[in-house]
Amino acid sequence: MRHVKFLECIQCGKRHEALPAECRCADCQGLLEVLYDYDYVARQFGREELASSREYNLWRYLPLLPVAPTTKRTPLRVGWTPLYHTPALAASIGLETLYVKDDGQNPTGSLKDRAAAVGLAKALEAKAQSVACASTGNAASALAGNAAALGLKAYIFVPERAPLGKLAQLLIFGATVVSVQGSYESALQLSAQAIDSCGWYNHNAAINPYLLEGKKTVSLEICEQLDWRVPDWVVVAVGDGCTIGGAWKGFWDAYHIGLIDRLPKMIGVQAAGSCPISRAFHSGEPLVPMAEDTLADSIAVGAPLNPDKALRAVRHSGGTMVTVTDEEILQAMRHLGQTTGVFAEPAGAAVLAGLQKLLEEGMVGAKESVVLCVTGNGLKDVKNGIVAAGQPLLVPPDINQLLSLLPSTK
Repeated sequence: MRHVKFLECIQCGKRHEALPAECRCADCQGLLEVLYDYDYVARQFGREELASSREYNLWRYLPLLPVAPTTKRTPLRVGWTPLYHTPALAASIGLETLYVKDDGQNPTGSLKDRAAAVGLAKALEAKAQSVACASTGNAASALAGNAAALGLKAYIFVPERAPLGKLAQLLIFGATVVSVQGSYESALQLSAQAIDSCGWYNHNAAINPYLLEGKKTVSLEICEQLDWRVPDWVVVAVGDGCTIGGAWKGFWDAYHIGLIDRLPKMIGVQAAGSCPISRAFHSGEPLVPMAEDTLADSIAVGAPLNPDKALRAVRHSGGTMVTVTDEEILQAMRHLGQTTGVFAEPAGAAVLAGLQKLLEEGMVGAKESVVLCVTGNGLKDVKNGIVAAGQPLLVPPDINQLLSLLPSTK
């Protein structure tokens, strides 16, 4: 992979060879990130090459991914999800220009399919037969579905609160599912012990640096779908921190090879009941773990492993963090669905709740352009969808009783 220079520790700066199973710094056990030879990539890859590409998935960005051209890839269509211009939603919240990136349209229903596509390619390069991860749900579904498509065995560790919709996906895909009594942190710890004991490929997004590279393709798509006009703000829900870290990396890479001429500001949104990264951002103090108390299970992470990449993304971009309540999330689910036709799970709708709060506070201006990243489909958590939307009308087969209950049709 001529375009990949090395892996670099974000803690101590030590450089490592970009081996497919490399996850931690050998010196300090810090997290690693992939660094590219931008000059080389820029000579090989640009807007013209993308304009002529007929590969409408994340692999259209292969020159900016740490995967060899000959490596087998998931046969599922991952990436190139729709970016909707949403004037009705924009007007309803007092904004001129708003887009919704609907990553719930990925094969298993979330942005995490992007991570799995690249992570599993690296697992195949490492000649792994079995892969494992801990997840609040979406990363697990993505790993299980894409592993099934590739014929790999998946071992999944989820906290016992994981929604039934996500558990159903895991079981349908044939994964070995371990429901761990306790928090996401408990599931992560048990998965790490099992990975070490059994020799499985470590597919934990907060640890494996290659998964973030898959996530960054959401930003490359946003740039291309906006005809390389960079939005002023990009809003991403934050749990472990690697999704917003990946989104920022996508813009950073695009800027450094000349695809775009400026960078957006990043907004990270956390649930008020699980917001350790937001607290650290606003206080300037080291992160302090907290309880996981929110219905937005995808971002219910009280002890995140990737806060440094998240905080770096927000700070370097000149962005901010915001917290929203569960009630605000439920209202945003309903508002998003009724104005755009996009059904988001709670974490996916949290971005709208966060944007509304920042608009009210004057942090985001009415004339600025914004992209909301909806990271997961609402069908993954139907229970909270019903809580947000309310119950249907219940009537006997009698037209008069129906008409008495219907709102005015005039």
